Amino acid sequence: MSDLTKGLELALSDIPNDTLGVAVSGGGDSVALLHMLATRGGDLRAVTVDHGLRDESAEEAAQVAVLCQHHGVPHTVLKWEDWDKSGNLQDAARQARLRLLTDWAARENITHIALGHTLDDQAETVLLRLARGSGVDGLSGMAAQRTAGTLTWVRPLLHARREELRAYLVERDVKWIDDPSNDDPKYDRIKARQALALLTDLGITIDRLAATADRMQDARSALEAATQTLANSCAEITDAGEVQLNINTFNAAPDELRFRLLSATLQWISGATYRPRFDSLRGVLNRMGEENGQTLHGCVIRSHSGNIIVRREVSKVAPPCPVDAVWDHRWVITERGPKSAKTIATLGEEGLRECENWRDTGHAREVLLASPALWADGQLIAAPLAGMANGWAIELKYGKKGLHKSLMTR
Repeated sequence: MSDLTKGLELALSDIPNDTLGVAVSGGGDSVALLHMLATRGGDLRAVTVDHGLRDESAEEAAQVAVLCQHHGVPHTVLKWEDWDKSGNLQDAARQARLRLLTDWAARENITHIALGHTLDDQAETVLLRLARGSGVDGLSGMAAQRTAGTLTWVRPLLHARREELRAYLVERDVKWIDDPSNDDPKYDRIKARQALALLTDLGITIDRLAATADRMQDARSALEAATQTLANSCAEITDAGEVQLNINTFNAAPDELRFRLLSATLQWISGATYRPRFDSLRGVLNRMGEENGQTLHGCVIRSHSGNIIVRREVSKVAPPCPVDAVWDHRWVITERGPKSAKTIATLGEEGLRECENWRDTGHAREVLLASPALWADGQLIAAPLAGMANGWAIELKYGKKGLHKSLMTR
């Protein structure tokens, strides 16, 4: 068994092909990954996202389909068709790719998706983040595994060099597609790739940048553990899903831990994939004593009775969803009442007016406005958190441990 294959098997030691999907663009890295995974046997499935941004993209997806057929691997093409041509194209494409792949995995009962990122990609990522002034988390690079919801993203080739994978394919007479954008210096990643060739004389090599990422991952783990300890000592989660941070304990902690805990709180409440910008976090904390009722990342942040209180911002909640789905990233039905409901949606002003005893719950009006309620054709059926249960119950998907779960980001 080659070093390439040994490294892949080590990364996937507890992940069978039966629950694994592989994202294949047609480039050398992902084609090599497909080839290696196909030799493991089992019910591997492959997927290609066609962003439709180049005339050749549909043809390239078809070529991947032929390659997968040759290996006996079922293949699906997902097309990105809902871009409104506003905002940052690269970011929009990345978000769409994640969404399309996540939905595909759910349909296929896939728990892990393998990505073809290499040691070269890791070094380029660290260099790019260094240029952006990233801290420990950014310089830790890409994680070998990252879980988001029920899906885990796996990078089993982070030990491999790009040139090794090309040699692997040439030796086996396997063809791949060279994307012309991989040589276009208008993209930051290509600039980083070209810069690495010049930085070698200074000792800034791919191997050393990847080693830096490994050390930063260790540092990140230590910081996450310390943030967990801080959360245990100062954070309380109410039944209505708001987070209360004891301000004295919170303010006594080092800035790095305070920023991490507040950031994780905002992400957990809003369901946002990424952290708010560091400057925005720092600004909120700096203004805490003089400005009450700040908003950030889809949340409202207030200071009250010795606590920093973080609540969902009512104007940012998710749209209505079916009663058997997760609403606003956190809420699930646990008991159903005798009267049928069709959707979960925010209670809002209209719904709260129908909850005569909402004050008896002890929850603030603001948090109840953004709380989940059960509706049918515009009629309020139940608002369990606002004192109008009518046999229905709704709870946080991961209970009050959800915040602590979100603190472990890798």
